[in-house]
Amino acid sequence: MGLLDWWRQRRRAQVLQRRAIPDDLWLDTLRSYPFLRHRPLEDLLALRALTALFLDRKEFSAAGGLQLTDAMAVAIAAQACVPVLHLGLDWYDGFVGIVLHPAEVCVERQWTDEHGVVHQHQEILAGEAMPGGPLMLSWQDVTLGGAGGPDGYNVVIHEFMHVVDMLDGQADGLPPQPDAAAARHWIGVLETAHAGLCEAVERNEPTFLDPYATHGLEEFFPVAAETFFTAPRGLKQAHPEVYALFAGYFRQDPARHMR
Repeated sequence: MGLLDWWRQRRRAQVLQRRAIPDDLWLDTLRSYPFLRHRPLEDLLALRALTALFLDRKEFSAAGGLQLTDAMAVAIAAQACVPVLHLGLDWYDGFVGIVLHPAEVCVERQWTDEHGVVHQHQEILAGEAMPGGPLMLSWQDVTLGGAGGPDGYNVVIHEFMHVVDMLDGQADGLPPQPDAAAARHWIGVLETAHAGLCEAVERNEPTFLDPYATHGLEEFFPVAAETFFTAPRGLKQAHPEVYALFAGYFRQDPARHMR
């Protein structure tokens, strides 16, 4: 083992000791968000350690009169760590701050049309990820991620997938890929599934994925990722090609373990 590797392992051990998550708090988190616990013991142990390391790297703050608690921070950290469980926390190194609001936030948006006319409108947000951070979340919506509903709604995973998507500098539904061939395959699978979803929505047919995913690949990717981790059997049945793509990318097969 090289000196650098030894130092990293020593620092990791120190962080895990200093940031150790109490047993009761960890078990409460697993009970509140059932999709977290439907994993092999090895994964659960790795998730608990990664969650502690995440808490050591990130800075949480609350707004709107919300009182931040350890339980809130652990709940968000654990859900955020699921997608990178076998990829590593380095994927989240581009930001530090996480701001938690009591509920959805109304923000003013401004844009300029092709004629140079400036327009303004209001947008209601349950979460938002910006390049370099901070990442904003509605606690009310975070708690909905524990409902275990068939639609797989999870604002934490959604926003953290935006973070992953933007690692190359743009939100386009294409997270980092090992090579050009993998990138072409990724886009091909998502474009086909996205087109099928758009057609179904236009025909007013029921869809497994939230119709919000029709707003381009930059939204299709995080919406589909939500379901991959929280309602994997539904995604595997509705969009088997997307499920297989994500299973290879995230190095996970959650449908195998989900009850």
